Amino acid sequence: AIMLMVCTLTGASFAAEEESEEAKELSVVNSRVDELLEAVADELPGADAVETYVEQIYEESPVQMQGNENPLTGLDDLDPQAVGKRPVAVMINNHKDNYPQYNIGKADVIFEVVVEHDLTRFMALFADYQNIPYLVSVRSYRYYFPAISEAFDAFYIHWGEDQTMMWYYEELGLDSYDGLSNDYIFGRDQERMDNGYGAEHASCLYGDRLPLQIAEDGKRTDIDPEYAGPAFNFVPFGTVNVPDGNDCSFAYIDYRNQTTQLTYDPETGKYMKWALEEPQIDGISGEQLSFENVLILYTDIQDRDEDEQEKAANRKWVQVLGQPTDAHTTGYYLSEGKAQPIRWAKDDEWDNFRFYDLNGEEIMLNRGKTYITITYLDSAQLYDTIPQEYIR
Repeated sequence: AIMLMVCTLTGASFAAEEESEEAKELSVVNSRVDELLEAVADELPGADAVETYVEQIYEESPVQMQGNENPLTGLDDLDPQAVGKRPVAVMINNHKDNYPQYNIGKADVIFEVVVEHDLTRFMALFADYQNIPYLVSVRSYRYYFPAISEAFDAFYIHWGEDQTMMWYYEELGLDSYDGLSNDYIFGRDQERMDNGYGAEHASCLYGDRLPLQIAEDGKRTDIDPEYAGPAFNFVPFGTVNVPDGNDCSFAYIDYRNQTTQLTYDPETGKYMKWALEEPQIDGISGEQLSFENVLILYTDIQDRDEDEQEKAANRKWVQVLGQPTDAHTTGYYLSEGKAQPIRWAKDDEWDNFRFYDLNGEEIMLNRGKTYITITYLDSAQLYDTIPQEYIR
């Protein structure tokens, strides 16, 4: 949770107002602050003690959204019915034989992480569980994906899992839906099957059925207060953060058996995503994936011991936890055509990523969609100009 220090209160203003103007502006703990202050007003010796007490309340309380602010993007475009509700994380196939993916462009945040055979897989996050689109194709997950999704208090959607890590999933207590055991919200896209796609590339999620399934199961839909603040440290409304770094119009990320390219479009202020040197297109909208924020996170990735269990062969150990001082927590923040070297941190499975400059100050992300890739150390090459073959 991001901590904000509250305004200064005087004895006069505290006695005259039931709710401070500063508290209204910050929208933190809302009326609960007033209730607590009223309850202790007679016991506190003076204005200084009141101020100290209020600061303590603010420090221990999560930052709340402003109006209809989307907690994943920071944009004020969230459906009012989705405010304060849990997001959804969906595992998406990123194999070349699966292209194009359907409705992936509607995701608020996309994680792309290395999997077996040095390919990659997506985990797409959507802020509004009541407005999930029809998604193709849904795939299984590896242990490190829910280690990321838990920090968003998200419903977890997948089609299968790594059976060798079941103990870990049980320990996490995932609130999930699996296509292997649910034929109401999952299915196969018959048109893709008819066009020669394999079953694993035609697995779909009927997003409009998800709220009905959740209601039938009686699952919690309100987000846990611990996760009620913005997912990332966004800039204030109406401002832009130009990263402190070199010009970066093009990035090439090599996962060894899969590649991602990102080209900066100064007209839109977004990075356009490519896969295997071709534009990565949403098969429904026909638009190329684009993002205001790009985070390239280097980490330690190792092959799992093939002797552990047969099904673990070729799978990876991916370190998604760490502190800014660790050797593996390096990377870059790309936005506004600039690339800033960063360090990242994630304390545990229930703690979200934080990003710091090289002086140890937490950086602020621009409001908008975010793409985060977790990849091998030094696997990205950054350039100040776009190669001719990527100009279309």
